[in-house]
Amino acid sequence: MVRMGTGSRILELLASPGHRFEGRPQDGPSPAPPGELVREVRVRAGLGIVGDRYFGHPAHRDASVTVIAAESLPPGAGLAQVRRNILVAGVPVDDLVGSVLTLDSGDGPVRLHAKRPANPCAWMDVTIGPGAWRALRGHGGIRCVPLDDGLLRVGCVTFAVSQPD
Repeated sequence: MVRMGTGSRILELLASPGHRFEGRPQDGPSPAPPGELVREVRVRAGLGIVGDRYFGHPAHRDASVTVIAAESLPPGAGLAQVRRNILVAGVPVDDLVGSVLTLDSGDGPVRLHAKRPANPCAWMDVTIGPGAWRALRGHGGIRCVPLDDGLLRVGCVTFAVSQPD
């Protein structure tokens, strides 16, 4: 079964070369590196997002690209707070574990196999606000393996959902 959608958007993209959530949450995150929020990302099959901290790391092969729905976040929160790679609106992200999400922002389709949930952590109470960790349980997005090389851009996006081959 394939579900398709139009009228959706990629709102933000994050490709960060560094980790910001190290140590204890009460100590606060490390400063954001300049330019981590970008207008486009290059995705490489099996490797992740070029320039991101998880690109090509063997420990993150099944989770190198993360996607979260804007509908799951409180107003004003974005990728800088949750540290996911792709923020979308109008895509049922949290229902897609085990499926293949195809995104096309105008440069051709990029398939992402949603392997598992991206569970929130205690850092959410620091970066978003008290209670965010609990509120995001079950709504923290998905961890994916990219199946195609391609380009994703901020703006309108079409999507399709299918089962893996």
